[in-house]
Amino acid sequence: MVATNELRELIGGHHEWLLIRNAARSFSLNQDEIDVGGTGEKAHFGFLDDEGFHTWRINSFANVDGEIAIDVAGAFSQKRETMRLVPRVAIAELTAEVELARLIKAGQMADLVKAKFAGSKLGRGALNAENGRFAQIDFETGDRRPMAAIGDVVGSLTVETIFTAAILWVEKLGMRRNKPVNEIVIVCERPQARNAQHLHALLNTRWQSKITVAEIRRKTDPPKLVLLPPQRFRDLWREKAPKITLSDTVEVSETARRIVSLAPGQIDIVRSRQGETLRFAGLPFARVRRMMGQEKAWVGVGGHRRPLEQSRWKEVVALVDELEQYRLPFSTNTRHEFYRAAPEAWLESILRRDIALLDSNLILSPIYHQFRSARAKIDLLALRRDGRLVIIELKTQPDRESVFQAADYWRKVELQRRRGILAAANLFDGLEILDKPALIYVAAPAWSFHRDFEFFARSLSPEIELWRFELHENWRENVKVIARQNYAEPRTNL
Repeated sequence: MVATNELRELIGGHHEWLLIRNAARSFSLNQDEIDVGGTGEKAHFGFLDDEGFHTWRINSFANVDGEIAIDVAGAFSQKRETMRLVPRVAIAELTAEVELARLIKAGQMADLVKAKFAGSKLGRGALNAENGRFAQIDFETGDRRPMAAIGDVVGSLTVETIFTAAILWVEKLGMRRNKPVNEIVIVCERPQARNAQHLHALLNTRWQSKITVAEIRRKTDPPKLVLLPPQRFRDLWREKAPKITLSDTVEVSETARRIVSLAPGQIDIVRSRQGETLRFAGLPFARVRRMMGQEKAWVGVGGHRRPLEQSRWKEVVALVDELEQYRLPFSTNTRHEFYRAAPEAWLESILRRDIALLDSNLILSPIYHQFRSARAKIDLLALRRDGRLVIIELKTQPDRESVFQAADYWRKVELQRRRGILAAANLFDGLEILDKPALIYVAAPAWSFHRDFEFFARSLSPEIELWRFELHENWRENVKVIARQNYAEPRTNL
């Protein structure tokens, strides 16, 4: 029997918790975003995230030094995992401990590198100066060849982030007068290694020759470093293609319909398996889900979500009024959080209504917002009038990883396209997808492209056709393309 009252009391002991899952990102939850219900074998643990409300059956739980470990299972006892609730504490209390743990991990990586390259001599080994998230190891092989190695010491970095750091660092080391370094090993844990191989295959031959992906094998005693063979570009299309996840077509819930009626020109609905998310100019502010035959809703922006009850309907009206005041191009306060929050989603909502603002030759997928490729959300998926598939990545702030993020989306979409899965899903209401590789459009305000964007764009394989669309800075009032460039062709100004 699961003592749900005891679990509720434990959760009630802290206002904010950090939910840590086995194979998903960690995120903060307030007390009112956690639900413990039922008793005995029907006890359940529910929580709210950006995709909606999730419910799991509780098998057992344990309280260990203030942390709560909850053994849960999905429907029919599938997808069993242990979730941890950790009380949030001040960052200052953790800084020294975190840095020490990172230094220890960096030292372990250095030892693995030295053991792998017989006769090697370690040089400098430290955390990167910018943020301390990488181990940077400078060494010389037994035949006196200068090399470098880099690895994630926080355990949460994406492969795209690691590759951008590795490429910039080895480029810098290659300009040294004394013993320039032109080869780098990217040290990966097992979960990262396969994705790293994929991204390595998407680079051009110059960068493929400079970078080697290595995996830490921890099943051996002691652990060892294994250099992975490079994956060929054509090998990318041999793996099994994941299915496309589309939510069932259902009618709009009465709760969502009532909220949309408050500002129908600005509020849209994004459906998923978890329910409905309502957005005002791209900003999520309400979520609706049907549970046990009843509609349940949560309203609020960011971490201020509260369960919607009939007695609180005036609060919903007031929130929408406030959004109409601040979440519009001519806001009375451009420093207000509603104006500044989720700018990429705002830009996406504008182009969703009229994709011709970006390119008059595009036809937007009517169900693009339901498209998922291996858990990666694509901003917009479109079809050119000649049938060419287009992946649209939107940015409103400088993002060093945007090129490699777009390339990874491209790989996943291309795998779906080449296997005929996209055609079978009928993403474009019967329009045929041309049998040619997809294009990538990266669109952002002109001054919001990262200074290294072109450098990374030219590091990709020539098989990937990437376009840069520069938008007018005043895109909230009027989306206008002021320049575009195909990196396979000379720059073209409009």
